[in-house]
Amino acid sequence: MENVEQLIHRFQRGDPRALARVISHLENEENGIEQLMSQIYPKTGQAYVLGITGSPGAGKSSLVDSLTDLLRQRGETVGIIAVDPTSPFTGGALLGDRIRMQNHATDRGVFIRSMGTRGSLGGLSHTTREVIKAMDAFGFNWVIVETVGVGQAELDIMHVADTTVVVLTPGAGDAIQTIKAGIMEIADVFAINKCDLPGAAKVAAEVEMMLDMQDDRPGWRPPVVQTSTIDNRGMDQLLSAIDNHRQFIVTTKSLDDIRRDRALAETLELVQYLWQQMIRQEMDHLEPLLEAVARREKDPYTTAREITSYLIQKHCCHKSHGPSMAGE
Repeated sequence: MENVEQLIHRFQRGDPRALARVISHLENEENGIEQLMSQIYPKTGQAYVLGITGSPGAGKSSLVDSLTDLLRQRGETVGIIAVDPTSPFTGGALLGDRIRMQNHATDRGVFIRSMGTRGSLGGLSHTTREVIKAMDAFGFNWVIVETVGVGQAELDIMHVADTTVVVLTPGAGDAIQTIKAGIMEIADVFAINKCDLPGAAKVAAEVEMMLDMQDDRPGWRPPVVQTSTIDNRGMDQLLSAIDNHRQFIVTTKSLDDIRRDRALAETLELVQYLWQQMIRQEMDHLEPLLEAVARREKDPYTTAREITSYLIQKHCCHKSHGPSMAGE
């Protein structure tokens, strides 16, 4: 069986099968992830991450397909992450987005990976960030992330994308829902897709009106572009709007700030995750303390400090003695 060193070597040589295997390692949280990421991470930060989000049925996959066509015409390479909902009954995912992007199946400048949410809320799989890094380190110019569909809790795309496109459609009440779902805050560009249908201009006007009422972003007002993937109407304008936003955040240094804040937040999240792992490993030792809190024999604040002190001593200083137990 191939070891991690061999896999990284093939990955660095540009073998797409190695990229697929690395992504599988990351998705399945297999052994060797930390070694993989330590090799991959220094090569990240070059790709531009584009998020495409919106309600189910808004035509996000077709939009991604059309944008990819335009990017390939410019000679740029594209990695696509299409997140599909995971069935709560079977645990599987249809992965229909890959079916709708078959135009690029044989294009070596495009790599498409479908991922199930596996129970994660927020419109993304919990390993999406790591997969973005893998595609970035592999050398793609763009990484496009298509989310499951947006709702009030499904706003995770704003934490991974440099530019976020919110896709709305006529006749679905999307414009009104944008206020409820908080989409106004995450959209850098609005795409009114399926503009060949009646009511597209009305939706665009409603979004513009809401932007007038909530125009609190100094220097950048999200453009509203009407698109149709049937005849590629508005696709050039949409890509131009994305390019303009990219230029804006690069020239104002916002991109540097965004990526810096994102790296710090992700690191702290990993710290919390590791602490949680340590706590789970030590539950046999910590159970008496927690039970004492439940009986109100100890207060939560003092106990939390005792647990923290114990974990530091046990895992960082290699001391074997446990925390003081209730009644000692």
